[in-house]
Amino acid sequence: MHPEEMIPVVNEKGELIRLAPRSKCHDGKSMLLHPVIHLHIINGKGHIFLQKRSLQKDIQPGRWDTSVGGHVDPGETQEQALLREAWEETRMKNFSYEFIKNYIWKSERERELVYSYITRNDHSPVTDPSEVDDGRFWSREEIEENLGTGLFTPNFEYEYLHVLKDTLY
Repeated sequence: MHPEEMIPVVNEKGELIRLAPRSKCHDGKSMLLHPVIHLHIINGKGHIFLQKRSLQKDIQPGRWDTSVGGHVDPGETQEQALLREAWEETRMKNFSYEFIKNYIWKSERERELVYSYITRNDHSPVTDPSEVDDGRFWSREEIEENLGTGLFTPNFEYEYLHVLKDTLY
């Protein structure tokens, strides 16, 4: 049996309080605030790369989501997590990125302190089939036509409307 992944629990300033098991952070009861990174890959046409979450995922399976996303590991900075997750999920490395903002996201299962970043390049992401069922670039029109239909994760829709839209267009 593998030991359970431990996740940093932070306050609203992002300061470490303690570590907690992943299952506790996602149990829908504790609502322990934990840091995550999101990276939005934007190509030269202004299209956003989205990944379709694996049907095996315990949260939002089969829905289209942020280009890259993941937990910040214990002892890791947000930037280290960003680079690690970008490599793991898209095989991107040695790219420039820009911090957009951070915000707190609360769902029925968890509470996250999201650090949102953007990169502008025409890299063709190579997705990991154990994590992602599909991935492709979406135009602004395609995204906006499908908002509210259940195609996207609620977190992506929130971030698109409240963080990305003003940054991109």
